[in-house]
Amino acid sequence: MSEKAYEDIVAIMQAASKPLICVASGDSPSGIYKNIVKGVGSNKINIDSWCFLGLDEWVGLNGDDEGSCRYHLNRELFNPLAIPANRICFFDGAASDLEDECKITEAHIKEHNGIEIAILGLGMNGHIGMNEPNTSIQTRSHIINLDPLTVEVGQKYFKKPQPLDKGITLGIDTLMDAKHIVLVVSGAKKAGIVKEVMEGPISEAVPASLLRNHPNCSIYLDEVAAAALK
Repeated sequence: MSEKAYEDIVAIMQAASKPLICVASGDSPSGIYKNIVKGVGSNKINIDSWCFLGLDEWVGLNGDDEGSCRYHLNRELFNPLAIPANRICFFDGAASDLEDECKITEAHIKEHNGIEIAILGLGMNGHIGMNEPNTSIQTRSHIINLDPLTVEVGQKYFKKPQPLDKGITLGIDTLMDAKHIVLVVSGAKKAGIVKEVMEGPISEAVPASLLRNHPNCSIYLDEVAAAALK
């Protein structure tokens, strides 16, 4: 799954000039990042023109905090590839002005002529980024109250219980503007929500279902995540 997604991502990115790629933290996309690191290390790919955009972050946390989205992506992607800071735009969830963080991010996307590829994982409640169920399709980058299920699942990234109540995220409208979307989902526990996303109604109640209206969305599943599909 990860290798196929990696190959497709590289083909799109290498055909673009100074492309901006949105990266999600989490378990499902991590295999893609391992393949990118391996590809660069073996000189099979050159990513010197790639710029990186963070998908989301827990409010109150940033890359200095173990368990944050930036922390995981630093460890899995940015640090192994030695990506310079001027090629990374990422929400600082600990910033004093979160609205300004949203403005900076949206301006950065505009400066790069849009997102070339948005890599997304899938939440147990159908969220993409931290766009929780019933988030408006018209949202740009914004601060959001987290769903209780997101708070519960999010604890796995921390060594001790972490108070989580808000997130800062690219909005659904921002993501739908991306030229390409890669949704990658692994694990048997996701089979039920994968079925809802792919075969249920297209609705803000299940944000990832909205991706079916995107002209260039590719979905990559491992066998157990796809097990409930007709």
